[in-house]
Amino acid sequence: MRDNRRFRHIRRRPSVTSRLDQLRQHSVVVADTGDIQAIARYAPMDATTNPSLLLKAAALPAYAPHIAAAVAAASGDDRVGDACDRFAVAIGGEILKLIPGRVSTEVDARLSFDTEATIAKARRLVQLYADAGIGCERLLIKIAATWEGIRAAERLEREGIACNLTLLFSCAQARACADAGVFLISPFVGRILDWHLAHGLPAPASAQDDPGVQSVARIWHHYKQHGYGTVVMGASFRNTGQVLALAGCDRLTIAPELLEQLAQDRGEVAATLRGPEAITAPPLALAEAAFRWQHNEDAMASDKLAEGIRKFAADQRALEALLAARLAA
Repeated sequence: MRDNRRFRHIRRRPSVTSRLDQLRQHSVVVADTGDIQAIARYAPMDATTNPSLLLKAAALPAYAPHIAAAVAAASGDDRVGDACDRFAVAIGGEILKLIPGRVSTEVDARLSFDTEATIAKARRLVQLYADAGIGCERLLIKIAATWEGIRAAERLEREGIACNLTLLFSCAQARACADAGVFLISPFVGRILDWHLAHGLPAPASAQDDPGVQSVARIWHHYKQHGYGTVVMGASFRNTGQVLALAGCDRLTIAPELLEQLAQDRGEVAATLRGPEAITAPPLALAEAAFRWQHNEDAMASDKLAEGIRKFAADQRALEALLAARLAA
C-alpha cells in the first residue's frame, strides 16, 4: 500500500477560473454579435446587434430561413425596408431564446438626424417584437447619440421603450444622454484608439493609457459621481487588455473572438473602476447649442460619430440590396 503521509504537507493550489468567469463578477458580460452559436457558447446576460452584425449574420446558413420568412412577410410601400425590420426582429427573437436579459436592435442609421422618423421606426420594431410575443422588457432600441437621436430616446423612454444610445465618443454625448434619462449608453473604446493611431499618436504603453479606455472610465466616473441611473456599457473593443482595463464598468459588450480569448485565459482579474465615496448634485442639463459646440470641439468624437453613421448606413444598404434581390426573385 502506498504511504501518502509524506504528501500531506503539500497544499493543493486552488484552480483559477477563466478571466471571462472572473470578469462576470465585476461587470455584466454582453455578447456583441448576431451569431446564435457564439451566444449559446458564452452565455452572456444580454446581446447587441447593429446593421454590420446583421449583414454578417445574413451570410450564415443558419439564418437562411429567417431571410426567407422576412421576405415572404414583407408588405407596405417599402417592402425592402419592412423585410429588413422583420429580419432584424427575427434575429433578435432567436437571440432572446438563449439569453436571460435584453437584445439591442438598431434603428436605421440614416434616421440619425430625424427625431420623428427615429421614434416611428422604434415603435415599428417594438410592434414587430410584440407580434412575436416579445415585450419591451426584453428589448433595447439602439439609436445613434446625435442630438436628434437623444431627443427621440427621451420620448421613447417615457413610453416605456428602453433605449441604448450608441456611437458615443464624447462627454457631451454622455451628459446629454444622462440628462434625457436613457436606459443605457454604449461608449466606444476601440474606435477612439483607431482615430488616435490614424492621426500619428503613439500606441499606448498600457491598457490604462489607452485613450478609449480613459474616455469610458471618465464617463463612468462622471455618472457615478452625480448619481445618474443610466447604465454604462463599454463597447467596440480591439483586444482583451481594453476589456480588462474596464472591469467594474456596469456592462461590457464583447465580440466572440475576444470572449474566446478571455475564456481561455487563466490570469487574475481585478475591478479597476470603483465608485466615489460621495455623490454630488449633477450639473445643469446641456442645452442644444452647448451640446453641439462641446461635441464639435472634440475632433475625434465629431469624426467618429459621422464615420460610424456612414458605415452603419452603408451596411444597412448592403442588407437591403440582399433582401431586395430575394424579393425580386
